[in-house]
Amino acid sequence: MYDLEKILPHNYPMILIDDIVEINLEKGYIITELTIKEDNLFFDKELNGVSYITGIEFMAQTIACYAHFKHNSPTPKLGFLLGTRSYKSNVDKFEKGAKYLVKANEIYCDNELVSFECLIYNDSMECSRAVVNAYQPQDASEFLNSGVVK
Repeated sequence: MYDLEKILPHNYPMILIDDIVEINLEKGYIITELTIKEDNLFFDKELNGVSYITGIEFMAQTIACYAHFKHNSPTPKLGFLLGTRSYKSNVDKFEKGAKYLVKANEIYCDNELVSFECLIYNDSMECSRAVVNAYQPQDASEFLNSGVVK
């Protein structure tokens, strides 16, 4: 089990994934897992789950884990989600008690700018997919000192 607080630039309860299942830097992918619980920051009692749109954050946190290992970071590094293309969801919510796998395949990298094809699965059912674009600056101190990020 990985200590995600040492990998992600978040603290609980904002860490939404539970663990890293597999990482393969050579082939350019990572798989994480999460189980939807009531203590999830985005849990909606009326839905009895988490809105499908939160899948984008599941994907972003998975990508951040990949970046941590790819860059061999001693501490979590700040990154920015630039956007997603074609986020499609086959579900209206992530079900309470259900376990999901999030796979991120790196499809483009230009040092600080990256694109990943991301998929979220429950058993063999594809729940959501998107192309996610992100930016991880070499030196995030300019953002931290500018007041853009707290």
